[in-house]
Amino acid sequence: MDEAGARDVVVAAGVLPGAAGEARLLALGENAVFAAGDLVVKVGRDAGLLDRARRELRVAAWLAEAGVPAVRAAEPQALLVAGHPVTVWHRLPDPVRPAGPRDLAELLRLVHALPTPAFALPRRELLDGVERWLRLAGGAIDPADAAYLRERRDGFAAASSALTPHLAPGPVHGDALPRNVHLGPDGPVLVDLETFSGDLREHDLVVMALSHDRYGLPSEDYGAFTATYGWDVREWPGCSVLRGARETASCAWVAQHAPNNPAARTEFERRVASLRDGDGTVRWYPF
Repeated sequence: MDEAGARDVVVAAGVLPGAAGEARLLALGENAVFAAGDLVVKVGRDAGLLDRARRELRVAAWLAEAGVPAVRAAEPQALLVAGHPVTVWHRLPDPVRPAGPRDLAELLRLVHALPTPAFALPRRELLDGVERWLRLAGGAIDPADAAYLRERRDGFAAASSALTPHLAPGPVHGDALPRNVHLGPDGPVLVDLETFSGDLREHDLVVMALSHDRYGLPSEDYGAFTATYGWDVREWPGCSVLRGARETASCAWVAQHAPNNPAARTEFERRVASLRDGDGTVRWYPF
């Protein structure tokens, strides 16, 4: 799905005021995101994402009822337009500054205090995409590396299912990074609710631990995150298992871009080599 095709879907949906063709593109990835006036429209890449879009709307309504600051839907139902799910959201005010780890921790404390909702949340299956991403990588990566990641996937999937959590399982955001927090004039707001799951709360905390250990998040910022949340997941014996699962998935995710992007291939090779060497200190770079 390219920008022009996504714009055609927005026009056909008729959900924006004025000329939909003049809406500003905010993001283009798994979803195309457009803004116009006080509204934001998300267009999913294919019909297979319709159920996820519907669940995201239910999550948004549930968070609103619970008083958790999060993005709010402007329309309660997802549309299916030309084979693409379309959802409409209230546009947030301009950010006052970039969100940081402390802002994220404040929101996670609220989310992790919530009981299980009345509707079903899926498990946070970190490793489900590995096979598809490796298949998309094709011959751009060493077959031995692909086989190695498949072996890691299977091992960490089994190990993850046997974990004993420190925190009570329940709702999690699923992709708990500061980029998914909007810092507006009234404080931090949680956005991108598509990965909400019902699983180990530790999933949300391992993301930031990995940001510190692999992606260069300063120790001061990580300390602010753990102090605000009230616990450091690295104290938990299962942390290395969830970290290993997430590293495996992150490595395979980069692999899918290798056929058309030399920088992605270089980053994939850096990541897989560090996993093979068992070196958890090698710096990874966001891609």
